[in-house]
Amino acid sequence: MSRVDAIRSRGSFRTPDRLVPALLGGVLLVYFAIPFVVFLSRTGTASLVSRLAAPETQVAIRNSLITAPVSTAIATVFGVPLAYVLARTSFVGKRLVEGVVIMPLVVPPVVGGAMLLTAVGRFTPIGSAAAAVGVPLTGSLLGVVLAQTFVAAPFVIITAQAGFGAVDERLEQASRSLGFGPLATFWNVSLPLARGAILAGVVLTFARALGEFGATMMVAYNPRTIPTRIWVDFISGGIDTVVPLALVLLGVTLLVITAVQRFGRIPTVVDR
Repeated sequence: MSRVDAIRSRGSFRTPDRLVPALLGGVLLVYFAIPFVVFLSRTGTASLVSRLAAPETQVAIRNSLITAPVSTAIATVFGVPLAYVLARTSFVGKRLVEGVVIMPLVVPPVVGGAMLLTAVGRFTPIGSAAAAVGVPLTGSLLGVVLAQTFVAAPFVIITAQAGFGAVDERLEQASRSLGFGPLATFWNVSLPLARGAILAGVVLTFARALGEFGATMMVAYNPRTIPTRIWVDFISGGIDTVVPLALVLLGVTLLVITAVQRFGRIPTVVDR
């Protein structure tokens, strides 16, 4: 065994140098875990099956399962090309564009919903024109999609941008030298190589859209989605009444964690 291997071997068994970080991190980990454990312990007091079978609950689940995939698809179709441009192109105002992409993540969702209302509300030029042709942009499933897309789309853009940034540009240049055009190179080289990051971003976008509450409450309080239904149930009946739908969202969260781990580590802007 070499000296370096010996040092590493001894380091793996010597924990005092890691004890303080482990204790500090453990405090936060326990803080994360306790609410889950206590909340799940209340499931026995709630009639899960009957409440999940309630018509209003079924409607909320259906609305969320309709709008969240649509929002995710919109964010992916428009966000992935934008991410590629940001990863591969330098231009005046790029930092401003990246700031605009990040803003929905920083702005509180309720504020984001208020901003959407000032742009597409019923009494705005866009909102009134849409309502005149029978396509209301607020108080409808379309309004839910608008709110979800605004809040969730940055996830797929940021992760895809980092994924494209991690792709060796020489591979794209080699594709171009073989006679493939920009679109063919993007489709056959860049997209497959950044696929893991893109898929992770898509999964995170879907989860964020499914759980969106603040902006949705402002733009489309009706029809109900799972988060807004949870809020209504909590106001009317307390914690026990929200357990069934909360478990639905927790189940989705577990699937999201599994999917992200399956796709691998999500690259960050620092990796570039």
